[in-house]
Amino acid sequence: MFQVLTAGLPQQRQARIAVSALFFLTGFCFFSWATRIPDIQQKLHLSEGQLGGLLLALPIGSLLSMPAAGALVGKYGSRQVLLVFGLLYSLILPTLGLAGETWILFALLVAFGFCGNIANIAVNTQAVFVEKMYGRSVMASFHGLWSSGGLAGSLLAWGMQKWHVLPYQHFLISMVIVFIILAVNINHVVRHDYQTGGSEEKQPLFVLPDKFLMILGIIAFASMICEGAMFDWSGVYFRKVIHVNVAVVGTNAFMSTMASFRFLADYLKLRFGVKRVLQLSGGLIASGLLLAVVFPYFTTAIIGFLMVGAGVSAVVPLVYSAAGRSNTMTPGMALAAVSTIGYLGFLFGPVLIGLVAQMSSLRASFFLIALMGLSIAVMSNRVKN
Repeated sequence: MFQVLTAGLPQQRQARIAVSALFFLTGFCFFSWATRIPDIQQKLHLSEGQLGGLLLALPIGSLLSMPAAGALVGKYGSRQVLLVFGLLYSLILPTLGLAGETWILFALLVAFGFCGNIANIAVNTQAVFVEKMYGRSVMASFHGLWSSGGLAGSLLAWGMQKWHVLPYQHFLISMVIVFIILAVNINHVVRHDYQTGGSEEKQPLFVLPDKFLMILGIIAFASMICEGAMFDWSGVYFRKVIHVNVAVVGTNAFMSTMASFRFLADYLKLRFGVKRVLQLSGGLIASGLLLAVVFPYFTTAIIGFLMVGAGVSAVVPLVYSAAGRSNTMTPGMALAAVSTIGYLGFLFGPVLIGLVAQMSSLRASFFLIALMGLSIAVMSNRVKN
């Protein structure tokens, strides 16, 4: 099917289409899980604090994978790593809906985060090479497809909830869709990582980032705290604070602008420069969260979540694109180093919201997350256009 649709297209165009589809796949797989979190919380009778602790598992798995991700991509190439860990990522998904004990779900989420992050590092490495083939910025469009996959997964979850389909049944359907996308596209991505794939040199497990990569990592850290809050808690916020039965509406609002604005981010980068785009992004995140907290009503919360989605849309793509151009390490190693710092945001974000919500309220915890948006605007002053 892929050959029929792309017949006559240049190789770089075929690679871009295939990599775009695989970004869609990873976003779809993640949000198939994330949008059913309120149902899992209800099934296991978890408090906000307990849910926050459980949600630590996924970023812990992601962090555990960081030392291996760059080395695996460097030794075997991003295509092979993406194939193996993309399959494992989707295979674990149905087991999340079958877990009947909290500790079992915690262990499965660690494995889910481990495999998912290695797949993400591999697909972002693919994006760096496609960007080099084009000779211009296209990274944000790939992340737009990730968000589009997330939105598709979220919309599917809405239908599954409406039809009272159990989470594990929903996850099985999602797994089949992921298998099909992976099988159709994996042979058409960049086959050889320039200067990395198949190297006989021993790859270090991890390399400390230089000052440039450290700044990018800190910005990614603040953004991923905000993203993690929206991914894991937006449904809970709408159910517990806004009192909306179909809690996924908040996630859909956030994802819709996150996806659409990522398709504009490459143009905005060329038009205004990285620094100004990051400053605007931080301001939108902070303003949107404050609007949803100060005025906890359906309309204002939806508008606020739309603003947050627009704000976070450009941050990670711009950071990853810059990291992939590092002069001190290979793209896979640079992405793994920056992601390690950034994913600490996913580690601390969910538990921070859970703890503050337990001691005070969800509104108070979302106010603290708004401060992360301000920190992005401040740290962007250290980034050169």
